[in-house]
Amino acid sequence: MNVEIQPALLRERFYPRSRQTVRPAREFAAETLHAWGVTCRHDDVLLCVSELATNALMHGVPPGRGYRLRMLRFEGTVRVEVHDSGGGGRPRVADRDPGAEGGRGLLLVAAAADRWGTVPRVPGKVVWCEFAV
Repeated sequence: MNVEIQPALLRERFYPRSRQTVRPAREFAAETLHAWGVTCRHDDVLLCVSELATNALMHGVPPGRGYRLRMLRFEGTVRVEVHDSGGGGRPRVADRDPGAEGGRGLLLVAAAADRWGTVPRVPGKVVWCEFAV
């Protein structure tokens, strides 16, 4: 039995530390999905890109640094990774006061993605999520 393994497709961009980069990151993700012919889960992927980029900017990117958005497609899956260069600890879904203004980013990622997680790196960490497409 021959099993054909598809090579992974990869696209990535680096963004400086600026809140104005969340929209270009989302646009890059939309362009990538279009280039790959991925039409399902579009809104879920873009929501997660926004949330992960915002979290990196708020908690994981020290002054003078930035974050890398990496998108991979393999075996019916799209994977979004945000690589930051700082911030201690592991991101987690936190219990939040329902009246609080923020703090729901990873809750949204957990709800929209099929899987998500974190991987340490030096310096910083990678927060990723995956979608069956």
